[in-house]
Amino acid sequence: MKVLLLGATGLTGNHCLQGLLATPEVERVYTLTRRPLAQTHPKLTAAEADFEHLEASAHFFEVDVIVCCLGSTIRQAGSRERFYRIDHDYCLEAARIGKARGAKAFLLMSAVGASPSSTVFYNRVKGELERDIIALHYPLLSIYHPGLLLGHRQEHRLGEAALSRVMPLLNRGLIGPLSRYRGVEADMVAHAMVNEVRELSLPELTGPRVEERHYEDIVALAVAST
Repeated sequence: MKVLLLGATGLTGNHCLQGLLATPEVERVYTLTRRPLAQTHPKLTAAEADFEHLEASAHFFEVDVIVCCLGSTIRQAGSRERFYRIDHDYCLEAARIGKARGAKAFLLMSAVGASPSSTVFYNRVKGELERDIIALHYPLLSIYHPGLLLGHRQEHRLGEAALSRVMPLLNRGLIGPLSRYRGVEADMVAHAMVNEVRELSLPELTGPRVEERHYEDIVALAVAST
């Protein structure tokens, strides 16, 4: 199958890239990034894109599956308005183009607590994105709801770095319904997404169908082929 990966330069996205390139079921991996991708591979077609004008790169969306790990923070984006543009508008536009170009499955990296009615701005943006992509009626929309993503980032996030140090201890107390709020290694989320792609049977995707992946689902998917 052919896969388009968005957000390949990010923490989870880079792990996804390595996994997809190593997956025999994936014959071609396309990436669109806002900055150069420092990697080459016989299966990889990489290009920089202007996400304000994604239609100019519409031919990259002629794939079977889209994996979207695109995202930012308000600090990185510089304002709430810019954050909304990146985390909502860019992702939604990608989903719209992909649907129009025949993509059968869309795997979306969202966040635990995402809800269009949330009082937390970050969660509300993620929730509005989910709502709007659901309305596109993909044959399969798989939404990942990880808690705090753990792993080494190129950029330093002070609050996340402090929380990451204590998250393994906090995880022990997050049991039952609270387990979905556990911190999770970014490479585990990536393994789960890659395994889901690997196990897809494209002819059976007649949908529309929406799946939500929380902590325990992510862990189960991540170890499915190990």
